[in-house]
Amino acid sequence: MIRAIVTDIEGTTTDIRFVHNVLFPYARERLAGFIAGHQHEEQIKAILSDLRVETGEPQATTERLIEVLFRFMDEDRKSTALKALQGLIWRDGYVNGNFTGHLYADVLPAFKAWQQQGVALYVYSSGSVSAQKLLFGYSDEGDITPVFSGYFDTHVGAKRDVQSYHNIAAQTGKAGHELLFLSDIRQELDAAREAGWQTVQLIRGEADTQSVHPQVNGFDEITLEQVSP
Repeated sequence: MIRAIVTDIEGTTTDIRFVHNVLFPYARERLAGFIAGHQHEEQIKAILSDLRVETGEPQATTERLIEVLFRFMDEDRKSTALKALQGLIWRDGYVNGNFTGHLYADVLPAFKAWQQQGVALYVYSSGSVSAQKLLFGYSDEGDITPVFSGYFDTHVGAKRDVQSYHNIAAQTGKAGHELLFLSDIRQELDAAREAGWQTVQLIRGEADTQSVHPQVNGFDEITLEQVSP
């Protein structure tokens, strides 16, 4: 029996174009100025310190770190420090009404139905927890954060690593077979399945012919009885 559902965001609940065409450019344009203006604040100092550890450059100047962050953006690097900074910058955009977090129309009705069935809902994304809360807190459907029991980001591990899913299971207090992971990325689902989870792949475009996971085109096609062990 499925007792908890963990969902990815980009390409799953949210159009990938919103992330790449709205969120990423917004953060890129403001990154250097944001760091320059806030680098002496404790939160930003801690993030930059983490970045120095991540890059193996303990003496890196702020200017050098900004260069590194732009390179990480170009590489689409899943850097925890970069994701944290992006989340802080996006906050201004959400709060000021520059954009709202995109949701596919089939997402919220499914969330509400599962919640009414007593299934706990969680988010697992490479974006920071703060960024996740902003997207769902300022979504096209308003603040939907009350439907979630928790959030996970790369602090629990990379999304293609099996151990990450063991870590999430431990934190939720659920056994692997009681957990369902929803994602558009086959390799992430492979890792979750190896950890003993149930899986469903969201296909918003063409089918993934290399995937062994059940594939659906929307949340409204997911039946928990069909994926339960």
